[in-house]
Amino acid sequence: MLLARSLNRKFNNLFVSSCVLLLLVAAGAEGDIKRTDSGRPDLSGTYDVATLTPFERPTAFGDNLYLSVEEAEKISQEERVRIAESSQDSDPTREAPPEGGDGSPGASGNVGGYNSFWIDRGTDAFSVDGKFRTSIVIDPKNGRMPPMTPAAQKERAKLFAGFLRTNDGTAWWLDKEGPGPYDNMEQRNSAERCLLGFTGAAPTYPSLYNNFKRIVQTEDHVLVLIEMVHDARIVRMNSEHPPADIHKWLGDSIGWWEEDTLVVETTNFHPEAAGFRGGSVNTRVVERFTAQEDGNVLYNFTMYDDTVWTAPWTGEYIWRLSEQKVYEYACHEGNYALGNIMRGARILEKDAMAARNSESD
Repeated sequence: MLLARSLNRKFNNLFVSSCVLLLLVAAGAEGDIKRTDSGRPDLSGTYDVATLTPFERPTAFGDNLYLSVEEAEKISQEERVRIAESSQDSDPTREAPPEGGDGSPGASGNVGGYNSFWIDRGTDAFSVDGKFRTSIVIDPKNGRMPPMTPAAQKERAKLFAGFLRTNDGTAWWLDKEGPGPYDNMEQRNSAERCLLGFTGAAPTYPSLYNNFKRIVQTEDHVLVLIEMVHDARIVRMNSEHPPADIHKWLGDSIGWWEEDTLVVETTNFHPEAAGFRGGSVNTRVVERFTAQEDGNVLYNFTMYDDTVWTAPWTGEYIWRLSEQKVYEYACHEGNYALGNIMRGARILEKDAMAARNSESD
């Protein structure tokens, strides 16, 4: 069946390619979008996907997919005010924050997280066909991810049980059976270890920063380079997936053309890389890249995994063409975080054991 599907897809692609070339010759022009010599849309370029549009729709908007022009401008204005306020010079005579932080938003009670200098989430909401969107998720109609299955909810609760625990400065894990969360660095999650980016690979999302994507396109392959942790995904055109027991960190991506839209299907996710947005090794992602007349790309994706979600769900947003370059994201060079996490855990364990020995004497 796989061979039949492959042959059928290759025949369809060859037929469509011939039709595209004939149409271009007949028109005597390259059309309204940039194209390759073979007549395919040329998606190669660098794109900025930063946007103030939320991933899931705020419940206040209900099933409304669109923002009014006034609502979109209000969002932009509020962001401009926030940036201006957070960019003010700090008072050099201010006192240090209290131990454990002052409780305000920010890393560890706002004692030293990223400030606005590092954040680049855009200056406005994105629009499609001139209409501003209320969310990236467009299906279900409420713009929110569908509920997880009961089994997936249990797995997710187990996964985050220790991650979401408040750091009280004690070796609390010594009172639990089994390995602790800080026994070795390989127990830390893949994003924390800089094995994968924080914005996903397939699909990929906007983030607080590092929002550039780059596409390099040939006839046989398409590379999608993601600025966050410099993930580079290779899409093999008109190919087939390997057996299901072969797993890849970024999944296995194959692509084909449906008229002027590049369609990419990704499966075979690595178990440690499949949990982004709650997916699993069974997740199948279908992405669609459609070139726009202004040089931007409409990016659409659908997530399929009935072992995790009660229904498939779809998101869509604009990749804006940019003249900027994608620079290397050096995640661990000079980064002492993982080493200090291990050292800190050993100190807490030593203190706890000393306290227990003291009580027993």
